[in-house]
Amino acid sequence: MIKVWLMGDGPVRLWGLDGRTRLQRQLKSLGNPEVVQEWSALAGADHVLLVRMDHVFELRALSSLLAQTGVLMADGRPAAAHVPVAKAEAARIQLEGGEASITRLSVEGLNAYAVELRKAEPPLVAQVSAENCDALESRLYGGSYKGVTDFVTKWWWPRPARVGVKIAASLGLTPNMVTLTGVTLMVIASWAFFSGYYFLGLACGWFMTFLDTVDGKLARVTVQSSRMGHWLDHGMDIVHPPFWYWCWGLSLVNPAINSLGSLGSLGSLGSPGNYVAPFGLDMNGMVVAVFAGYIGGRLVEAAFHALGPIGLFAWRPFDAYFRLFTARRNPCLVLLTLGWQVGSPALGFELVVGWSVLSTCILLLRLFYAAGVRLTGGPLTSWLADPSSKVRYPRAHATFSATRSAYN
Repeated sequence: MIKVWLMGDGPVRLWGLDGRTRLQRQLKSLGNPEVVQEWSALAGADHVLLVRMDHVFELRALSSLLAQTGVLMADGRPAAAHVPVAKAEAARIQLEGGEASITRLSVEGLNAYAVELRKAEPPLVAQVSAENCDALESRLYGGSYKGVTDFVTKWWWPRPARVGVKIAASLGLTPNMVTLTGVTLMVIASWAFFSGYYFLGLACGWFMTFLDTVDGKLARVTVQSSRMGHWLDHGMDIVHPPFWYWCWGLSLVNPAINSLGSLGSLGSLGSPGNYVAPFGLDMNGMVVAVFAGYIGGRLVEAAFHALGPIGLFAWRPFDAYFRLFTARRNPCLVLLTLGWQVGSPALGFELVVGWSVLSTCILLLRLFYAAGVRLTGGPLTSWLADPSSKVRYPRAHATFSATRSAYN
């Protein structure tokens, strides 16, 4: 049994949370060990986790500390310790600046590779002060970003999304509130695409993707992740994209939408009712192709997990680069927007269909290749987990080990 002793004080707020509140939320997600208020209450524990409240910890730093015992974590000065109860007093003395013999564990000694976030950098552990508050908020925000993701999320959204997270945190909004707003926009965008209101649909769609970044980052920096929020957010992300493409396609063969041109920027461009699908296909064939491409890609990604404890896009540098542009929602939304901007919604739809099918073919080839590698070797591992990757793939490592633009 583990009991927790929170030491000192942590009055400086990061993303609206003082040190005690942040640590209590983090500990709840790590099995909710008992936090005692009196030193004598540690009696009966097998191990004790002592944490200074004037420090900030990324969740995976605390998780790593709990996975080993008899060690003291330091970022230059002692910050936390996990020890048998018999060494609790010695650990407390050392955390208060005294001399003791607890083994010191540097942050750099922790595993830098984060499986869930597909990035490779040591977790944040730092003393908090009024002077470094802004810098630490930036680090926490940047630390919430995946290293391997699509180019919109990686390069377009980090700075504006930080403003969105700041506003949401200051207003006391929860991540689920932001997610539900995104769900509403998703539904409106679907109707607008189907009805030929391409500008309205794209505006709602882009704002929805922006909020999709905000809700996840808000959840991480304010330590409010929940099972319901996870399923709501990721369930929505997985399900809706092909239905957007379907609705857009249906608008192209609806003669009634020809009259919408009088609605200006809210209306369609061109003559959707006269649409003729390429390659001898009809609209049903195009819809089948886009659904097959999207679902096929997702199935290939799921199948890859049988080859090792990593995702397909984290396997090799090529896969990380391909993740930037693979046929997920954001890159496909770019294609739809380009089609609308050049006055051809049909072209945008055709680009999405073609890229969805081609993208899945590439992923399938990667799966077959990886299966061959797996048969001749051991379980697959991520190139980012290899400490030598920084030297072997310097450009790729700089690009995908973290999302640097999220720090500034």
